[in-house]
Amino acid sequence: MDLQLLAQLIVNGIAVGSIIALAAVGLTLTYGILRLSNFAHGDFLTLGAYLTFLFNYIGVPIWLSMILAAVGTVGAMLLSEKLLWSRMRSIRASSTTLIIISIGLALFLRNGIFFIWGGSNQNYKVPVTPALDIFGLKIPQNQILVLVLAILAILGLRYVLQNTKIGKAMRAVADDLDLARVSGINVDRVILWTWVIAGSMTSLSGSMYGLITAVRPNMGWFLILPLFASVILGGIGNPYGAIAGAFIIGIAQEVSTPWLGSQYKQGVALFLMILVLLIRPKGLFKGTI
Repeated sequence: MDLQLLAQLIVNGIAVGSIIALAAVGLTLTYGILRLSNFAHGDFLTLGAYLTFLFNYIGVPIWLSMILAAVGTVGAMLLSEKLLWSRMRSIRASSTTLIIISIGLALFLRNGIFFIWGGSNQNYKVPVTPALDIFGLKIPQNQILVLVLAILAILGLRYVLQNTKIGKAMRAVADDLDLARVSGINVDRVILWTWVIAGSMTSLSGSMYGLITAVRPNMGWFLILPLFASVILGGIGNPYGAIAGAFIIGIAQEVSTPWLGSQYKQGVALFLMILVLLIRPKGLFKGTI
């Protein structure tokens, strides 16, 4: 494989990694704070992409469609919190029970999307722009937009977690929920904001994935393994580790395609996850917010 092809694959991997990173942050936050391994996370990503398509289809500009889709996805997550997760926490349901419920929720969301929008691929109504030629590399403008949006979202997340009261409260709850509660932290408010942040970033991830590929009902399901691999690779509960893990997974998947083919991309993510678990069972970074 020549250097130009390798560089092109790395650029493509960075774009894919940007998308995985945003959704992985939401996934690791829900586990780090709520202790919930949410297998429906990928289908909430799909919901964000389809809501973006819906608003864009009726004439709303794509950037505003993304914002409205994020609001809708957050609303769906908060509804699931009200109907499912809060009740499960109140009865102290086991982690196995929570996983089974999340799988059921994933199937419900996916089949609901099939029922409403059908099984065919959809595309946003955005102008077709030529790819930029930078040092011989063909870089679609949408990939550049995706990377910029991902960087802005990640910087915003860092500011919230490090410099705001709710961010500090989220870190305290992640460290020790019971201690945080007796310390006077409003845990219910922290849970609410966890879903707001996770839903917003997951919806944005789905919207951006639809920009560089197409919107399809199974898109989130096919990303769920890379998402969990990124979370485990970076240290469960660590959003910055999940971001690093996502870029590693994204680049590794794209670089492997000349030898393995695109059908084995998920296998690459699984292999990296197993390899890291064998060497560093807690991930590459400390698993905490």
